[in-house]
Amino acid sequence: MKEITVTIHDGENRRELRLESGTSLLRLVNQDPSYGQMTVAAKVNGRLVELGQKLYRPVEVGFVTTRDPIGYEIYKRSLILLMVRAYHEAFPELRVRVLYSLGQGFFCTVHDTEGRVVEPERAELKKVKAVMHRLVDEKIPIEKKVLKTAEAVKLFRERGMDQKAELFRYRRASRVNLYSLDGYEDYFYGYMLPSTEGLSRFNLIQFDDGFILVVPRRNSLELGRVHGAQESLYTALREAEDWGNQLGLSGVGQLNTEICKGHLNDLILIQEAIMEKQIADIAEKIHGQNKKLVLIAGPSSSGKTTFSNRLSIQLRAHGLNPHPIAMDNFFKERVDTPKDENGKYDFESIDAMDLKLFNETMERLLQGEEVKMPRFDFTLGEKKFDGRTLKLNPDDVLVVEGIHALNPASTYALPADSSYKIYISALMQLNLDEHNRISTSDTRLLRRIVRDARTRGNDASRTIAMWESVRRGEERNIFPYQGEADALFNSALIYELSAIKIYAEPLLFMVPPESEEYYEAKRLLKFLDYFLGIDPSMIPANSLLREFIGGGCFEI
Repeated sequence: MKEITVTIHDGENRRELRLESGTSLLRLVNQDPSYGQMTVAAKVNGRLVELGQKLYRPVEVGFVTTRDPIGYEIYKRSLILLMVRAYHEAFPELRVRVLYSLGQGFFCTVHDTEGRVVEPERAELKKVKAVMHRLVDEKIPIEKKVLKTAEAVKLFRERGMDQKAELFRYRRASRVNLYSLDGYEDYFYGYMLPSTEGLSRFNLIQFDDGFILVVPRRNSLELGRVHGAQESLYTALREAEDWGNQLGLSGVGQLNTEICKGHLNDLILIQEAIMEKQIADIAEKIHGQNKKLVLIAGPSSSGKTTFSNRLSIQLRAHGLNPHPIAMDNFFKERVDTPKDENGKYDFESIDAMDLKLFNETMERLLQGEEVKMPRFDFTLGEKKFDGRTLKLNPDDVLVVEGIHALNPASTYALPADSSYKIYISALMQLNLDEHNRISTSDTRLLRRIVRDARTRGNDASRTIAMWESVRRGEERNIFPYQGEADALFNSALIYELSAIKIYAEPLLFMVPPESEEYYEAKRLLKFLDYFLGIDPSMIPANSLLREFIGGGCFEI
């Protein structure tokens, strides 16, 4: 038997193995989750592959675990397949839909053959869990198979997966990869584990009219005690879902059909009108409650700047005079800025903010004093006082935007009854289909790639490379405080990915194959391929999307 030399990269360590040609990667890994992580995929000569791949020539191999963002997604995707397969066995007359991420898991609903929601009983979920555990114990292979696209569409129709069938009406490729688990075949966007082995850590719990598929935490593969989410966040997600359902748009295939039918202009106008009404409602509450300080926070690329501008217009319509203030002007001097574990300045830490000056300034303004306002010079790394002052009149309102705006520590000296807090995030109404959700993070990343290239000259590689650090900062500084908000604003636009596609694809194609960001760029390109592109000239000048693609009426 022919032998080959395989070089294994394990962190900074390298070791060489002599293996028989045709050896599967799966033979080289341990899939026991008790170590707090699992090996779920590999990179062979820098290219991401599934563990079922066999090696026939000398290569360099690095393994991907559940602690890697890509690996964690593979684990969660495989867990969804396991759950859907188990539901199909336990209750073949019912259909499961995976709607969105919620708390430490995914919110799912159950439907009958007519599409009506059927609220699951506890005994029903217990039965499904038992099937899932049996499939895990049996270590059943998850096999990839190739079907002609037309055959896959027929299969989806027979299984009642109308969203999948509609999605693949617009697929250019003549063939499609399906995954098969113990005779159950389904399509999933992205790679899978080679088998059910190791998928033992999950839970199914009742929630509202559906249930949550609880997934383990990324860095430990342990199940947390809290599985739900803030009530305001869940309400916003359900409102977005209900609105999409009313328009008959819950899957990307349905959006593509509306574009083909020439209904896009009406869809854009309806969406923008709904968004404007929501902003007007928030402005009315601020006016009615006589709030003098509006605090706005949200994760990266959620559209905070455009939202602040549109809110200011609505406040003016109520007779108020808003004054926008960026918390970034209250950074500490560079010499006093804390550093992270790598010795780099940590500008996202709340300790990077001059909270003493911020609170003193806001307090004096609320008391009616005239105050000198700082401007932070990011080149020099210090605050400047260039003579600009501010004094509030009776109808004036401060509109403060910053990543720490909802953190109570940021406003420790200010009266709570004077402020109105707003959390903004892009909670996409659409999913690809019944079992493939659209990640809020992916939507925001694509927004940022396009904006960074337009306004900062950053290429897609640089934006992708820093995204994981941005996400860590959000987990630490933003998400924990969303429950402090008086209002939650959803900035997602149901048509936006069809518009962003035109701008993002050329940027993603420029990521070189040898780059560490190549796989992520390739994944995003495949994701955008599901959407039909639209003419961006149809998008209004005041649309929140203009903050990212340009051509808007606000100075950003």
